[in-house]
Amino acid sequence: MRRALTVLAVLAASAGAPATAHAAVRDVWIAAVPTNFNIVPSEADRITDQRFDPAETLFPTVVYRRTTPGWRRPLRNSPARNVGRDAIPGPLIHARVGDRIRVHFKNLDNFYKRPHSMHFHGVRYRPSSDGSFVPGITGPDGNVKFGHSWTYRLRAVAGSAGVWPYHDHSPSMMESIGGGMYGALSILGRGERRPDREFVVFFSHTKRFETINGRAFVGNTPIYRSRVGQLIQWDVLAIGSDHHTFHVHGHRWRGPGGVPQDTRTLGPAESFRVRFREKEPGIWLYHCHREDHMERGMIGLYSVKRR
Repeated sequence: MRRALTVLAVLAASAGAPATAHAAVRDVWIAAVPTNFNIVPSEADRITDQRFDPAETLFPTVVYRRTTPGWRRPLRNSPARNVGRDAIPGPLIHARVGDRIRVHFKNLDNFYKRPHSMHFHGVRYRPSSDGSFVPGITGPDGNVKFGHSWTYRLRAVAGSAGVWPYHDHSPSMMESIGGGMYGALSILGRGERRPDREFVVFFSHTKRFETINGRAFVGNTPIYRSRVGQLIQWDVLAIGSDHHTFHVHGHRWRGPGGVPQDTRTLGPAESFRVRFREKEPGIWLYHCHREDHMERGMIGLYSVKRR
């Protein structure tokens, strides 16, 4: 018995934190894979009836793809109700404060054969899991060559509760982020309730369009759905060089200090989550409230049904 207790104590110490009843080790398998991506698959802006040639909107790129263990088989990055169409953003990674997260990443970019990596915001890690490239300083974590792999070891600490971005930070960073190599971490606090519906909104400039999850214009951007009475969580993130303002028609929430809000601004690599209990049935717009961004595609629909 004494020997068993000693072994448990050693294991807890090696994890770098006291053992807790709810803490878990979460393994996620992700690959960088090439794909052809269409920003406006409907070929139209339904609001203005402007038409687009696929030659303007379809392009080859590399994205993060969730896979089965060992990178054997591709999976959806997230449920359709969370992100809409798949591919961009990358997998929505869930954890809870106290958890350890192991992200097993492999570079399968056989189109460009560029190096890639993963850099995570909001969590704790050693330099070998930073994922950023600095010549002569960083190791292979920031420069994963084609065909190679790396495991990023992260910890969700007390200050990690919330939503955070991750993205390529390799020598290919600019091309990769512009092509959609980014995703989100969603971390619950200790004892915090999971939402009934969780929606990811990633604002980004893609080619000449302003996009939500890589798509532009109503009918292409995600259509999010909920019911009256459900606890809703919006994960709102920005990537690139622009500032954006998130707005959902017909809804308000409590911002910092408990002040009611219906818009909130964020800059490059900033993120936040919004929670409210749904009580407003109908079909509503959500969008960036920079009108020039909305006009160039950063707008979508939110449908709320009665119970």
